[in-house]
Amino acid sequence: MSDTTERGIEADAPAGEQAKASWRFLKGHLREYGILFALIAIMAFFQVATGGILLRPVNLTNLILQNSYIIIMAVGMLLVIVAGHIDLSVGSVLGFIGALAAVMIVNWDMHYLLAGILCLAAGALIGAAQGFWVAYFRIPSFIVTLAGMLVFKGLTLWLLAGQSVGPFPREFQLISSGFIADPFGMDGFNLLSLLIGIAVATILAGLAIRNRQAQARTGAPSEPFAFFAAKTALIFFGIIWMSWLMADFRGLPNVFIVMALLIAIYSFITSRTTIGRRIYAIGGNEKAASLSGINAQRLTFLTFANMGMLAALAGLVFAARLNTATPKAGATFELDVIAAVFIGGASMAGGVGTVVGAVIGAFIMGVMNNGMSILGIGIDYQQVIKGLVLLAAVIFDVMNKKKG
Repeated sequence: MSDTTERGIEADAPAGEQAKASWRFLKGHLREYGILFALIAIMAFFQVATGGILLRPVNLTNLILQNSYIIIMAVGMLLVIVAGHIDLSVGSVLGFIGALAAVMIVNWDMHYLLAGILCLAAGALIGAAQGFWVAYFRIPSFIVTLAGMLVFKGLTLWLLAGQSVGPFPREFQLISSGFIADPFGMDGFNLLSLLIGIAVATILAGLAIRNRQAQARTGAPSEPFAFFAAKTALIFFGIIWMSWLMADFRGLPNVFIVMALLIAIYSFITSRTTIGRRIYAIGGNEKAASLSGINAQRLTFLTFANMGMLAALAGLVFAARLNTATPKAGATFELDVIAAVFIGGASMAGGVGTVVGAVIGAFIMGVMNNGMSILGIGIDYQQVIKGLVLLAAVIFDVMNKKKG
């Protein structure tokens, strides 16, 4: 059944039935649509409240750079939370890896590429060490990672001897502060960045259409065509518009490409691979998953090792952005990461959540931080508002489960 046939069927159906079907679908998918609508509403509010400053090219670029390390860690944290656990150590691991990179590159004159590879390996080992106790000794992840938070805070202070270490070589800084070079050489406009944005938007729209056609061949798609068309068009034009804005400034940041690749890879893993489906299974019901032959211990171990590696990558990005490693780097970052995942629709009980939702949750937090700072709202009120937003997201999750 093609989309054309499907639209014909929908058109033949009574308007009342179409409306009821659309309403039932929206109620059943309120979580995923709600956070997208919330992000759009929050951006619209701050765009008006700040007099258009929020979405200026320079501020949009800064918004992406400021939240890049939160988004990178939120992708890994999603898998941990979906598996039914939590990691409180990510902020401290970020700070420790940044300090380790500074010591290697600045104090030992090690090449930044070798240092980066070693730091990623160190992050994976840290995550694996914590995952080992959680997976194989059944120690609650809250306790293990809380201990890890304290340990790596102390190790960061020891490694840096209580002082900041820097600056980094220019090549290393480009990880976070560099932009894609434009071979077209246009004055004041990065054409390559716009072309990349158009290509990405076209590929995503094509994949969405192909998936829907595949669903139509096996039966009517669950998502009404109007919802599908509106969502696909919104994503398509939103990506192109953002690419245009950033191309009008300095183009796409290097770290934006890193984030896009991570989002694409982990979205594919969670939605299209056996290992991804098994992680959701152990989060939903670990005993049932184990009885069906899934190695829950190994998957839990791997999710923590993966989280450590992504925390290390975020540590490199953060250190490159600051151009120095400081003893207090990463303080309270774990709270922003966990809040982003929960606001993005993940469930406290595990088994529920998407990579895109976690990224949207991170952007909601980032836009709120940025918008409130532009408006001159004090950090005290900012923390109160962010806490209330997180509480509202968790209450919504609980109430939604009770209704279900």
